[in-house]
Amino acid sequence: MDILTAAEMGETDRRTVDEFGVKLDELMERAGEAVARFCLRHFAAAGRVVVLCGKGNNGGDGLVAARHLAAGGRSVRVVLLGEESEFKGPARTAVGRLRAEAAGVEVETLSSEGFDGQMAKALGWAELIVDAVVGTGFKPPLRGVAEQLREKVKESKVPVVAVDVSSGWDADSMEQTSEGAFRADAVVTFTAPKTAHIFGHLTQGSLDGGAFGPVVVAEIGSPREAVVAATGRRWAGAAKAIAERPRAVNSNKGRFGHVLVVGGSYGKAGAAMMASLAALRTGAGLVTAAVPKSIVNTVAAVAPELMMLPLAEDEEGAISFKNQRGEKLDQLLKKISVLAVGPGLSTDGDAPEFARQMVEKTTQPMVIDADALNAFEGREKLLNGEGRVMVLTPHPGEMARLVGLTVKEVEADRVNLARDFAMEHKLTLVLKGWRTLVAHPDGTIGVNTSGNPAMAKGGSGDILTGIVAAMVAQYPEDIARAVEAAVYLHGLAGDLAARALDQHTVLATDTVAYLSEAFRYRVKDADGFTWICGLNRSGSSR
Repeated sequence: MDILTAAEMGETDRRTVDEFGVKLDELMERAGEAVARFCLRHFAAAGRVVVLCGKGNNGGDGLVAARHLAAGGRSVRVVLLGEESEFKGPARTAVGRLRAEAAGVEVETLSSEGFDGQMAKALGWAELIVDAVVGTGFKPPLRGVAEQLREKVKESKVPVVAVDVSSGWDADSMEQTSEGAFRADAVVTFTAPKTAHIFGHLTQGSLDGGAFGPVVVAEIGSPREAVVAATGRRWAGAAKAIAERPRAVNSNKGRFGHVLVVGGSYGKAGAAMMASLAALRTGAGLVTAAVPKSIVNTVAAVAPELMMLPLAEDEEGAISFKNQRGEKLDQLLKKISVLAVGPGLSTDGDAPEFARQMVEKTTQPMVIDADALNAFEGREKLLNGEGRVMVLTPHPGEMARLVGLTVKEVEADRVNLARDFAMEHKLTLVLKGWRTLVAHPDGTIGVNTSGNPAMAKGGSGDILTGIVAAMVAQYPEDIARAVEAAVYLHGLAGDLAARALDQHTVLATDTVAYLSEAFRYRVKDADGFTWICGLNRSGSSR
């Protein structure tokens, strides 16, 4: 699913109307109905709804929603930010239909003179607010009564559902927050997510009880061919569909790949354990852990299904370079589907050179993480994915060391840095952090929206390495979607774990326990909404 700019969304609407013959009134009707349907389902206890409508098409969507909410049995009040005579086109039509078909709906025009009393009355009565003041075409800041209204809504304790985007938020913004925008507990947007929906934290989260509330996309009739998208950015969650394919009834373990995890050292056995366990749980047919011989028994204890290859080690318990001359390791490398190298590897002794040699000599798809990435500090030119599959999974600190920048510099331009690095080195780069990026060698970028602060703990990266390796092993014909799906599944499992437990108490291994629920979860629910952010609680995970 493409991520659109405001201009691209406007062009998509224009093409939908001019080239595909869909009337703007029809788009508005479907949009408003979708907002009402979302409110009726997910805020079912809210019997009294105030709909705040601006004079543009966003306000028209709100007017349609008001009519459908009234038809759904809700008591509705509409507050117009302008005289009815100022409403034009489809929005004007929506006012007329509301008057004609929903006589019980109270409609009032917001007055600057009696503003405080008017808003105190309306918001004090409301159990739900629908924000349809301005949409994605608006360029901040809010002024006049809209600005005053924003402050009143912020003071209110009533949940807010935003139509298309929180009013006052620049739809093209990549900022995490915006002080100039209306608050919201949920956002219903249309056709495709916009930049702000993906990179911003638009919601307060009262609906699902977590840190991040839902942003959902409703399809309102724009054909896929009408969508204009030129940024090369897409929502990574859509790739999860690859993992929803049923397995063939005549399957065997050989069809789902063999992952070799190379890593671990004395004191860091857990990293190799977690990566191996995650690869097993994600569906790889076979998983072998190649670790220093002194920790073999420790790593093997994680699961009886895990196969082991003991490696020679140095006096400090790190992998020795002697293994490069070992026949067993060489023979195994010829049989595997994917190499995952780095978790717990160590940066001491022979380990860095061992990692570099592993990457150089391996022709199979590989996932490079943690200390294997650190082994290329100052040598990033050696990372070349041309003619093979190479996936790097750095956090900002590892990325900074790799390219010789500070973490602050990496975070300041994450999208362009990730894209440029992936294209130059002809590999897939998973740059972890707020909105993890999956940059591909063709210049496209998947942006992930799953995950939460509970995952900011040791071991999360090792779990992700195992998940990515297993997905690449199972779907070698579609590496881009395999990696994007892996990143989304990891974050989704973390979201499910945090919802069931608590953000403070979730461990990295808890995400593995919730992988099965993550696989069953459907991003598109029975009502036709695609959940870009937040968790659907309507049972769609079964």
